[in-house]
Amino acid sequence: MVAFMQPNESYVTVSDGVRLFCQHVGDHAAALLIPNALYLFEDFRRLAARRTLIFFDLRNRGRSDAVVDPSKLRRGIHEDVDDLDAVRRHFGFDTVDVLGHSYLGLTVTLYAMKYSEHVNRVVQIGPAPPRAGTQYPAHLAGADSVLSDVLGKMGQLYGQTGADPRESCRKIWALLRMLYVGDPADAAKLHWEPCDVPNELNFMRYWNAHVLPSIQQLELGAPDYARVKAPVLTIHGAKDRSAPYGGGREWAMLLPDARLLTIKSAAHVPWIEEPEAVFGAIATFLDGAWPESVEKVTVLDPGGTAGAPPLR
Repeated sequence: MVAFMQPNESYVTVSDGVRLFCQHVGDHAAALLIPNALYLFEDFRRLAARRTLIFFDLRNRGRSDAVVDPSKLRRGIHEDVDDLDAVRRHFGFDTVDVLGHSYLGLTVTLYAMKYSEHVNRVVQIGPAPPRAGTQYPAHLAGADSVLSDVLGKMGQLYGQTGADPRESCRKIWALLRMLYVGDPADAAKLHWEPCDVPNELNFMRYWNAHVLPSIQQLELGAPDYARVKAPVLTIHGAKDRSAPYGGGREWAMLLPDARLLTIKSAAHVPWIEEPEAVFGAIATFLDGAWPESVEKVTVLDPGGTAGAPPLR
């Protein structure tokens, strides 16, 4: 079965000498590129039935090279966009589908803006919003008691000194898992843990110094959204506390050819809680059709537009 095919593993060396760890499965004319192999490979390899899947870890992430030269990190998310294209070229595909989760949902969309001629279709799952810092109404932002409770406990952990970094990471990850799911019972289904991978253990330093500032500096407008020529499927859990559901709705409004699949019971990892709905929709979309359950978003707040941020 496809799900048990052994991946081919390799490194792709990009123009500045950084090596990106890659896993690819399948040998088909159509290709799907998925960043963050460390987290997504085991779950998303099932999509290899009719396409070549190419997973890779971003620079300074996962099993890719640790990067100590700040000049190779300073562009943050823009480095990731260009690295994605380097992976595409390495494997010899003129056009590809791309899929990104969380802030990588933003990354693959920036890729579709910059390299539109090389993109067939885009899948965003729980994407970061189009504009960092946008304040959405509470019911579109996952602002519930679970969020406040977990953030309070995490603040206590961050305040501790002298703890073993890996042990601290495991305690923080145990809390974060609760944020990522709508039903607390589903937290145990998150089978990955970042704490034994040095790049992931140190990710927050890299995130705060380079990736987050590059996202905050983005100023996307109508001409940028118009450059996305490919159809975009945005999948978002309505209870997402990490990347607000309002951001998913906003993407589906702003992009020229986008539809939204809402997973009402899920939070930040909807494929964990509703795998058949999510993977079925992705397969249908990548095969060239819109899933039946998607909507064309015309109103940011389906419960009323009061408090909705202005669009541009």
